[in-house]
Amino acid sequence: MKVRHIVPSLEAQHGGPSKSVRALAAAAAAAGDSVELLSTDSQAPAGGWDRHESGLPIRVFRRDWPAAICRSAGLQRALQNGVADVIHHHGLWLLTLHYARRAARRSGAKLVISPRGMMSTWAWNHHRLRKQLARHCLHPGAFEAAAGWHATSQEEAAEIRALGFTQPVCVAPNGVGAAAPGELAAAKQHWQEACPDTRRRPVALFYSRFHRKKRVIELIDLWLERGPKDWLLLLVGIPEDYDAAGLSDYVHRQSGQDRVAVFSGQGRPPPYAVASVFLLPSHNENFGLVIAEAMAHGVPVVVTDGTPWRELNDLGLGWCVPWADYPAALAAATAETAAALAARGAAASAWVLREYSWHGAAKRLSAFYEQLHTAPR
Repeated sequence: MKVRHIVPSLEAQHGGPSKSVRALAAAAAAAGDSVELLSTDSQAPAGGWDRHESGLPIRVFRRDWPAAICRSAGLQRALQNGVADVIHHHGLWLLTLHYARRAARRSGAKLVISPRGMMSTWAWNHHRLRKQLARHCLHPGAFEAAAGWHATSQEEAAEIRALGFTQPVCVAPNGVGAAAPGELAAAKQHWQEACPDTRRRPVALFYSRFHRKKRVIELIDLWLERGPKDWLLLLVGIPEDYDAAGLSDYVHRQSGQDRVAVFSGQGRPPPYAVASVFLLPSHNENFGLVIAEAMAHGVPVVVTDGTPWRELNDLGLGWCVPWADYPAALAAATAETAAALAARGAAASAWVLREYSWHGAAKRLSAFYEQLHTAPR
């Protein structure tokens, strides 16, 4: 069975799917499946480019104007000319989903859609009119034409059902891998040089997109009001609704520059190696790959229950609480000794690496594709 994965962008600034879809497709290829990954990039040459990564064929096509809707004549042609049993599109609201839907209809392939967090109540209502326009004008009928859906958590599967979609849903969480010791050492050195305070103070780390959904401003306000004064809040992110300069200005206006440091994450290694705890108070996450990555690096997490990590509370591996209870959870985490946090982080690392693997996600999806392919028409 041949599967074509489509993700609008592989660029880091476009969030978790740029990393997770590549890892998922690579795991499927490593398992011997016939897989191809297609994407777009505004910097790609007219003819696009092809390459192989660990046995995974990747084809990237030029993103044409208007880039905001991810128009790509090259990707459209490739999908119309190619052959596949399953076309799996990751993400919503872009023209690439229309290309996927048309190609599936032409060839008889099964269309699978991964919302990638875009069907939560918060996300559905954020720029609601714009998204309604995209649903009816950019990719009309795509949701209804899907043979199945891929959710990365039970919570996301429930969100799909709550919106009235009745097609089969495969729950296949993202995976996470252990960091190489050399990468950890290099990342630690980088961040200690970039932010010398990380050598001297315990660090609470926020590492994600600088997006309103992540409650970045609210986290700064909470930290300056109630965070421990001997700790440092390190904010590292990809610019979106906010950028590092704007957030730094906000911190200065609140007279918090000695307690909060803000950096762009573009072109820098992940900063987990200097963190004592990881903070992500998002309104919603379908999975939250950075949460799993933090735990894999041995960093305990304090997250909101808009993320699918409530079991951390029962396992004693971290804190997953409503936003109203976030201040208390933050206080509890930062009150622990360094040794207690390290022990909690080590236990979280062992658990997440055991429970969440890319191989397992790829295996579940492969079985789901077979199920769709053999279902009666």
